[in-house]
Amino acid sequence: MGSHRRTAHSRLPGLDRNTRATVLTVAVASAAAALAAVPADAAPKDTPADTKAEVDRLYEQAEKATEAFNKADERADRLRTELRTTQDEVARGQERINAMRRALGLLAGAQYRSGGIDPSLALMLSSDPDSYLDKAGTLDRISARHAGELTELRAAQRDLAQERTEARRKLAELDASRKAVARHKRGVETKLARARQLLNSLPDADRAAYERSSRGGERPDLSGAGAAASGRAATALAAAQSALGKPYVWGASGPSAFDCSGLMQWSYGRAGVALPRTSQAQRYAGRQVPLSQARPGDLVAYGADAHHIGIYAGNGQVIHAPYPGAPVRYDPVGMMPVSSVTRV
Repeated sequence: MGSHRRTAHSRLPGLDRNTRATVLTVAVASAAAALAAVPADAAPKDTPADTKAEVDRLYEQAEKATEAFNKADERADRLRTELRTTQDEVARGQERINAMRRALGLLAGAQYRSGGIDPSLALMLSSDPDSYLDKAGTLDRISARHAGELTELRAAQRDLAQERTEARRKLAELDASRKAVARHKRGVETKLARARQLLNSLPDADRAAYERSSRGGERPDLSGAGAAASGRAATALAAAQSALGKPYVWGASGPSAFDCSGLMQWSYGRAGVALPRTSQAQRYAGRQVPLSQARPGDLVAYGADAHHIGIYAGNGQVIHAPYPGAPVRYDPVGMMPVSSVTRV
């Protein structure tokens, strides 16, 4: 009725059953041995050049995460300051209301001793003036004498309620900002740890060559670099030059260690200019000019997202804090794609 498939034995014509079984056993064993000899991913091992390229990529990602950390940290600092101010306003508002209530209480006591409390005072001393008004319907009985005090007290109570609401909102914002700081910090540390792990996996000679390249070279020839655009730019450039050789530490803004935007903020701070903390904000801290018109002291931002920044030193050189393991140094201005040049 139905057809039957031929067995594997039938595909080996001319051999008896025992011989065919032996041949199949040997073939299976050979195939298994061949499979065991091939790595699971069957991918060639990374070359030192591949590893170094991956380290560079991780450093770039870590720098982006560092700038995000700086931005979140700056926002948290601002919120802490605003929260302290708001809390002080709440405390002052409460003191003002307490003083007003004490004064009205003294007046109410005097009136009670003289034969009763004016309804307007009862209204002002009520913990819920609006409810009192609704229940008593005494608006038209409030004397002109106390109307001003009542208005002032109720306005102070409304202001205090608004300030407390604002304090709660800022406290919630600060908590969210703290969590963002912690998240970005973990991102930076994870990428830097992976980069260090990859560097340690390199042969000694390749790792030593990479570390030598990270140290930078001699001071370039800056003769004929031209004058800075302003006195503050000249002072900032001199400050950056004084930081040459200082280590890169993510999140640091001097004076003993720097990340890229931290170096710019510190350098211009020596000139009395308060730059924002992040490279993304620093690129808008002045007037943008073409790269061909760059002058010493100008800020040079890199990448479409301005995740890196340096200060132009003249003769096609910038000073910057490159990445962990590489100290503040000179490099060619075209080391990465330039996104903007800013004259502060």
